[in-house]
Amino acid sequence: MSEAGVSTIEVVLLAPVMVIFILFVVALGLIVDAKGQAYGAARDAARAGALQRDYDAAVDAAQAAAAADLGNHCLGGPVLVPSARGTFAAGELFVVEVRCDVSLSGLNLLGLGPSKLVTARAAAPLDTYRRTGQP
Repeated sequence: MSEAGVSTIEVVLLAPVMVIFILFVVALGLIVDAKGQAYGAARDAARAGALQRDYDAAVDAAQAAAAADLGNHCLGGPVLVPSARGTFAAGELFVVEVRCDVSLSGLNLLGLGPSKLVTARAAAPLDTYRRTGQP
């Protein structure tokens, strides 16, 4: 029995499997990178918000910090969900959640969908002895 052409058949059968595996590794890398960036953005947003004197300024500063960190990595920009207005008092925590919809376009072959939502939460303490309200 001749073994001519067996290598060709092996390559034809294994090449698509290897390509799919490489695409899967790339997709996981994109998701892990986006998750790390979302955690960094949430941390920076919580810190920026905790330094402000009132809730509205804290939300604005947190949104600006998250947008600056994530830039154009999110489809439609990052979404910031701040803590409740009533918890913005000295000694409390300013908690934020950052949501980022990461594009996986070009990787549709894997069936992961066109995008993946990653979320991250962070908290920063409000200084117990800080001034609040208008100066």
